[in-house]
Amino acid sequence: MLAARLISTVILIPLLALLIRTDQQFGSTAPLFLMLCLAISGRGAWELKQLMTGRIATPPVVLTILLSCLVVLSAWLPVISDAVPHTLPAQLAGISAALIASLLLLLTYEAVRFRTPGHSLESLGSGLLTVLYCGGLTATTALLRWVPNEQSGFFALLSLMVCVKSGDTTAYCFGRLWGKRKMAPFLSPGKTWMGLAGAVCGSCAGAVCWFQFATRTFVTSASSSGLLNVIAFGVVLGLTGLLGDLCESLLKRDCGKKDAAALMPGFGGLLDLVDSPIFTGPVALLWWLVIPPVQ
Repeated sequence: MLAARLISTVILIPLLALLIRTDQQFGSTAPLFLMLCLAISGRGAWELKQLMTGRIATPPVVLTILLSCLVVLSAWLPVISDAVPHTLPAQLAGISAALIASLLLLLTYEAVRFRTPGHSLESLGSGLLTVLYCGGLTATTALLRWVPNEQSGFFALLSLMVCVKSGDTTAYCFGRLWGKRKMAPFLSPGKTWMGLAGAVCGSCAGAVCWFQFATRTFVTSASSSGLLNVIAFGVVLGLTGLLGDLCESLLKRDCGKKDAAALMPGFGGLLDLVDSPIFTGPVALLWWLVIPPVQ
């Protein structure tokens, strides 16, 4: 398990960096990144449906996949359309509009297929959760691609990935080596307080190394906003990443499953791989907008 986590961190982040470097040749439209986000949202919606199999009512899988992808596409609408100004507020408005449209469509779907009481609210709630979790969180996290500006590319997005994955790996190491006191025994028996300390330490180390060595590569004429801000950025993302992992465990445990549908060796499904980044993404976006680690 440890080897799989280390391999995923060592391989996936460079692969993401390669995709980013290639995608920058297409300008701000970022088509390769769009396809990646659509794959994450679509596959994630399918995995959630698989987790919920056996419940009283499950969401309509095709509709929730399409709506999750629609939410992601809405974040790109101001980028690819001349009719809408390309600004972050416009992208956030597009995501909000897509989520509201998803609610209306899910309500309409349940109204049309209603036959007997006792299932519609459960199906509607699980469908809306799927769209919010897989589409909404993925789309909001994707907005980091245009922060602090279009020219800087994916610098902010990679800062998120480095911090979260560094924290995830060190949390596992600390927990296995020294973890004794369980942090959430009913929700995630493997999580320990020492693992929490590892998540914070690893995320801080990742943040300091990233902003120390990668800033000049992505952001020209950049200046640091201070070591304290960088460390605070790492601490918050480390804690939020662990919380995102716990929240995904909540979904699995309540469905009576250990992992989402298997995607790669050493992990469960795609949701087990991206749960922390997409949960932490909105927090990282807000941080970059309010007190950016670099100026």
